[in-house]
Order: sequence, then structure tokens, then C-alpha cells
Amino acid sequence: MAKAISLEEIKNENVDLERIPVEEVFEQLKCTKEGLSSEEGASRLQIFGPNKLEEKKESKFLKFLGFMWNPLSWVMEAAAIMAIALANGDGRPPDWQDFVGIICLLVINSTISFIEENNAGNAAAALMAGLAPKTKVLRDGKWTEEDAAILVPGDIISVKLGDIIPADARLLEGDPLKVDQSALTGESLPVTKHPGDEVFSGSTCKQGEIEAVVIATGVHTFFGKAAHLVDNTNQVGHFQKVLTAIGNFCICSIAIGMAIEVIVMYPIQHRKYRDGIDKSFGSLNWRHPHRYANCLVGDDGYRISQAVPARCHH
Repeated sequence: MAKAISLEEIKNENVDLERIPVEEVFEQLKCTKEGLSSEEGASRLQIFGPNKLEEKKESKFLKFLGFMWNPLSWVMEAAAIMAIALANGDGRPPDWQDFVGIICLLVINSTISFIEENNAGNAAAALMAGLAPKTKVLRDGKWTEEDAAILVPGDIISVKLGDIIPADARLLEGDPLKVDQSALTGESLPVTKHPGDEVFSGSTCKQGEIEAVVIATGVHTFFGKAAHLVDNTNQVGHFQKVLTAIGNFCICSIAIGMAIEVIVMYPIQHRKYRDGIDKSFGSLNWRHPHRYANCLVGDDGYRISQAVPARCHH
């Protein structure tokens, strides 16, 4: 005889209900083939929780802004701030043209990233929506159709052709069942399940009709565990690590380069404030790559570099 355990231990998965004989499953779950009473079902619902997956609600706007918070975006944001906050003096207005261009690039890049990730989130939501909303359950000795969310371990359910299995369960006596569990395992063909076998929440019955005893619900199901692991993983992929390293290198290189420019232009060359800012801004500016030459060789050298292509054109 199996050692009796509490329902709390069942919730904490201290017993392997997937592999022990079905008779022991009934013993451990303290239930019978006649199903549970409504009172017992309500009591167990307080212990195990509703048979559904938690959906995290997050602000779409904050999620969108999050795509502007990365090393490469910081460089562009710094350039945008310089264009309006620092680029003043000598009677000239801030560089609004550059500011608007940089902001547009940031918004376009964030929009593309947001749409791609939002589509992935919609796919996950659609998969969760595919879980059975209703189920046929034996309560108080009668078969009734109820919301799948009320199911608890120990409930007896009926599964027939076309049904989405509402929870992890062990099959009772009857003919073999053909189940499509491709959404969970990737198998292209339905698999045959015999009495005593386990069936998973989210899979679809393709042939047969049989009763089953529920052994796991909600986040404790095979599907729920997989969704929970994916939702809570914080592991950064190799490609993301490479991009982060490149971004950090770019930031350090630009910071060092600008520091050298400031030292050369002000203490050594004694440039005017606005002229120096324009040259420094060129190091960050996406619109005027020719300013790099101006920063390095000076005004005379820059005019020569512009005159050579013009003469060649003629």
C-alpha cells in the first residue's frame, strides 16, 4: 500500500502521479471513479488554484520605450541632445534638422523591434487561448459541462473526439485514444494512448472516447511548466552578448574620440564654442560623415578634400 500524503504534497509534486499505477493515483488523490463533490472541488480549488495560466499584463508604451534603452541607442540619443541643448551660439539656432532626423531613426528602429516582439507575444497568447474553455466533468455523481478553470486533481473528466484535453490526466478503462499533441511535442502524427497512460493539457483528441482522472492543473501541467520556464528565463543568448559587446565598444571608442577632440579643439586650437560643438557633433552625426575629415585635417584640408572630387567631375 502506498504511503498516504496530503494534498499540499501533491501540489508540491512530491509524488510521481504520472507513473504510479492508476489505483494508487486514486488513493493518493483521495478520490474515486465517482468523482468529487462540489464542496470538495471548491476546497481543492483553494489549494491548487484555478486551472489556467497566469497572463502578465505590461504597458505597451513602456515596452516600446524599452527598445530605446540600449548602448547603440544611447549614442544616438546623446547626439540628439547635443543637437538642441549644446549646439547654440554665434547667433545660430539649434540644429533641429539633425535632431528630428535622429529621433525619427530611433522611433523607426523601436517600432520595428516592438512589432516583432509583440507578434511573438500574440502568438503565445493565441496558444494559451487554444486551451479548453469548457469540459465535461463528473461532480456530485452527475456529468455536467463546466468551465475548465474549475478542474482540480481528483476530478473525473470525459474526453471524446474533437475535445481539447483541459488538464494533465491519466486514462481510465476504455478503448485506446488517438491524441494530437504536436503543439507540445512537435510530433506530426497523432499518438495512441492506452488506459493508464498520461495525456497532456492542450492536446487534442483525434479518435475515441474515454474517461480520465485529473492529476495536474494550471501551472503544474506539462504545458504550464513549459510556459513558465519560457516566461521566466533570463538567459541572454550568444548573439545578444555579441551585439552588447559591439555596442559597448562603440560607446567607449566614441567617448574617447570625443574627449580627444575637445582637448585638441579648445585648449590647443582655441576654437569658438559653436564651431567646436559642430565638429564634436559630427562624430556622432549620422547625416554628415564628411565632418570626420574636417575634425581631423582642419578647414583648409577639408576644402581641399571637397575640391578634388569637384575638379575630377569637371
